[in-house]
Amino acid sequence: MNRFAGQVALITGAARGQGHEHAIQLATEGADVIAIDVPRETVGLSYPTGTAEELAETVSAVEKLGRRAIGIEADVRDLGRLETEVTKAVSELGHLDVICANAGISTGPAPAHEISTASWTQMIDINLTGVWHTIKAGLPHMLAGGRGGSIVIISSAAGLKGYPGIAHYVSAKHGLVGLMRSLANELGPSGVRVNSIHPTQVDTPMIQNEGTYRFFRPDLEQPTREDFEPASAALNLLPVPWVEPVDVSKAVLFLASSDARYITGATLPVDAGSTIK
Repeated sequence: MNRFAGQVALITGAARGQGHEHAIQLATEGADVIAIDVPRETVGLSYPTGTAEELAETVSAVEKLGRRAIGIEADVRDLGRLETEVTKAVSELGHLDVICANAGISTGPAPAHEISTASWTQMIDINLTGVWHTIKAGLPHMLAGGRGGSIVIISSAAGLKGYPGIAHYVSAKHGLVGLMRSLANELGPSGVRVNSIHPTQVDTPMIQNEGTYRFFRPDLEQPTREDFEPASAALNLLPVPWVEPVDVSKAVLFLASSDARYITGATLPVDAGSTIK
């Protein structure tokens, strides 16, 4: 299929994990890609974040598929840089049709009243305000094109359901649903659709790390991926411990494409049943 021929997609968090896969899948179906990543220093993470080298690898992979790609080293917390660099990229590629606001972080668990101010602020700044920044930087170009478009926000199962120990993450991901619904109402008359995706745990470095293993298996001194697997599977209705990045990407493709031309304001779980369990 070639559902995105002649279109341009902007993706944040594109250096690795889900964002990298979104870029590959969109390019496979014909889209040119604006790939954004490389955050400033973050605190309290138990996993490494994307690097400039990985962002370059995403750009190269898109180009090998015969599509144009522009990599932008920018932090979603820096609205000024986002606006400047996205304007340059759209000027080069001609227009903007898809915005996939994917960048986000996850930090170590703590009761809500014990989360540090720095950790709370960082979480909201990246996972919620960063999405707003992304849309704020890209939307004027989408509207200027006069041909509608699609905004896909990557939230989480935690955007539909409360989980203990990650109140800051849950708050940010719930906030994305409100942002999505407001935007859907504002932008519908312009032909711009806005939806959110809500994955369960995804097999990326964000969950596949020592910090997550210890959270799910505090009974073990040095838990491994294999130890974590049954504990993670217990979250889901379907008998899987997690989904793959491509599973989320396929949902992005659907919502961003004309296959979903009359779908807006929707929350789409890709969660193996976790949000109804």
